[in-house]
Amino acid sequence: MSTPQGARARARQEVTAAIKEAARRQLAEEGAAKLSLRAVARELGMVSSALYRYFPSRDDLLTALIIDAYDSLGAASERARDAACDVPPPARWIAVCETVRGWALAHPHEYALIYGSPVPGYSAPDTTVRAAARVGLVLIGIVRDAHLGPGLAGLSVPAGLRPEAERMAADLAPDLPPEAAVALVAAWAQLFGLVGFEIFGQFNRVVEDREAFFRHAAGRLAEGVGLTAA
Repeated sequence: MSTPQGARARARQEVTAAIKEAARRQLAEEGAAKLSLRAVARELGMVSSALYRYFPSRDDLLTALIIDAYDSLGAASERARDAACDVPPPARWIAVCETVRGWALAHPHEYALIYGSPVPGYSAPDTTVRAAARVGLVLIGIVRDAHLGPGLAGLSVPAGLRPEAERMAADLAPDLPPEAAVALVAAWAQLFGLVGFEIFGQFNRVVEDREAFFRHAAGRLAEGVGLTAA
């Protein structure tokens, strides 16, 4: 038999989910900058004071949506990695990259929330960091597996970048060569640059077969981080 406390917890979860879903619809229609707790409450037939018991401010609701988006993308990339565990590292890398693109195409407004223009007046708190790191950790893990297995090929950094490369490696992946850390950061930025160009329309009238183009580009990124098919 359900306890009153358990029933209240479930009810709170249901209302929280409904608030987030209404907020996502508002993101799609108005954009993150115009997200309004009053408008969300109005859509749900709630008084604003009731909604504030779930999210005390617009920023709290934005943070929850951001964490959900990062977690959804991160979970998708982890599933893609796990499904490709028996293929060579370059193919695993490409599978994860294609999953990132697929998620973005399926959730363009949530992608814009986490990788688009900053929301005026909003600063993401540290609570978003863990979720935001999930895709990066998947990519680092693929490179780590290759480093421990067939090895990494063709990585180097100029002498002037060596101190920064060593700092990056210490912060991001102490068990990888500094050259790999630099290559990973560059590939991470390029991956989301490619996806962002497609989501935000910069490829219009430039790239027609975007799936083939993206797969080729993801393969070049795999080469750039030292992944080989051997």
